[in-house]
Amino acid sequence: MSVLHSAPRFTLIDGLKGTVSKALGDHLVEAHEEHGELLFTVHRASIEDALRILRDDFEYQQLMEIAGVDYPSRAERFEVVYMLLSVTKNSRIMVKCTASEDTPVPTVTTLWPNAGWLEREVFDMYGVLFDGNTDLRRILTDYGFEGHPFRKDFPLTGYVELRYSEDQKRVVYEPVKLAQDLRQFDFMSPWEGADYVLPGDEKADMPLIDDPKVTESPKQTGAGAKADEKAAEKVSDAAPAEKDSDAEAPAPEPTEDQPARAKRKGKTTDTAEATEPKKGDAE
Repeated sequence: MSVLHSAPRFTLIDGLKGTVSKALGDHLVEAHEEHGELLFTVHRASIEDALRILRDDFEYQQLMEIAGVDYPSRAERFEVVYMLLSVTKNSRIMVKCTASEDTPVPTVTTLWPNAGWLEREVFDMYGVLFDGNTDLRRILTDYGFEGHPFRKDFPLTGYVELRYSEDQKRVVYEPVKLAQDLRQFDFMSPWEGADYVLPGDEKADMPLIDDPKVTESPKQTGAGAKADEKAAEKVSDAAPAEKDSDAEAPAPEPTEDQPARAKRKGKTTDTAEATEPKKGDAE
């Protein structure tokens, strides 16, 4: 028996883009469909009003996630993406706005209380400020951490190190204690290339030899009939070992005298009588 639910399996987005765009009005910057979902870009100052319209008029009741995106080449490098869910329509929608490092985004904690935690995460990872959030603290990194991890603009090498202090119960920066003397940092990215010559690379720019030196005759190499005769001579000629090599060496003298023993009778396998106990021993 089939069971009917009040919520549909999915909501068709045909015509929804025009309806939502008309309702947003001047708040809207751009609307387009991507991967079967609707994405609306609104003005930063109008983000709270635009999300309120979607919540109250289009039944997008739940704020599922707030994500950050970083485009360093743009004037406003950050994008804040809000992902909404309609439980009654079984539909999802995305709304985003742009921001820079010093332009705060209005908070939406007035619409959804869980937005406070999500805005804190975007602030911690990207450094985006949210105007009106009364509890904008770090949520994933420690208070002593400098910079924002997803921006990837903090130094990876240098003269200080980052560690967690058990005494202070926080992250601290301390000077690097180098085990090697005279160690230097050039602070250059390995994929950008260095402006100095590495050891061994100086050979790469050496010019080729135009007139290589070669031997013109065998005399210059030391080869010839005299060299062959000298090589054929035996180095060990007339040595004592070679003089006595033809004579057979006598057998060595024995080191000790052993009396002659009688030859064994029988085979080594005929040892049954030797292993049987004698009758006197059995008694």
